[in-house]
Formats: sequence, structure tokens, C-alpha cells
Amino acid sequence: MSEHGDVDLWRSVEELYGWLSANRVVDGPDEVLLRILKLSEEVGEVAQAVVGVTGQNPRKGVTHTWDDVSAELCDVAVTALVALRTLTPEARDVFAGHLRRVHERSLGAG
Repeated sequence: MSEHGDVDLWRSVEELYGWLSANRVVDGPDEVLLRILKLSEEVGEVAQAVVGVTGQNPRKGVTHTWDDVSAELCDVAVTALVALRTLTPEARDVFAGHLRRVHERSLGAG
């Protein structure tokens, strides 16, 4: 952690990857597939939180806050980065290169 309490993103991704790998139930290609599939679960939790914050389920009413939605979106981001790390040890470089291309494609022409 930094002096401001910030956690280093990529060190945390690496540590989470290591922890998950040490405690995995499935090995080989299925491990990668299950980590990627976990993203669908997390995205579903974002949807559930949005439904809950807007009270779209009349039987349940308002069950979540926008802070809950933010937390679920963070879970999606972390899960995606850990899945990327599971796919490749070069996750940091792969992500940086992709972000650069998206940035240039979206903002470079403007």
C-alpha cells in the first residue's frame, strides 16, 4: 500500500491470481474458462444492483444503493483483470496495449 492507502493494482491482481491458483478446484484449460465465466456472474450482480437501486422489482422495492452498484462494477473490473492474468502472465502489458489502442481509436481522432 502507498502512503495514501492505495493498493497497487497489478500487484494485487498477481496476488489474487496466486491465491486463486493455490486454492483452485479445477486445473488446465477449464481453470481459464471458469475464471472468464465468473465475469458473467459478476455482471449479473451489477444488473441485480441496478434493478435494486431503481426499485424495478415491485415485490422487493428498493434494495440497493448506487454505492452497491459501484462496488459491483469494481468486482467486474477485478474479475476481468484476474481472468486476463489467468490467460497470460503478460496481463499488464496486454491491458496497457489494448487501453492505448482504445484511447487512440476513441480520442486520438478527435
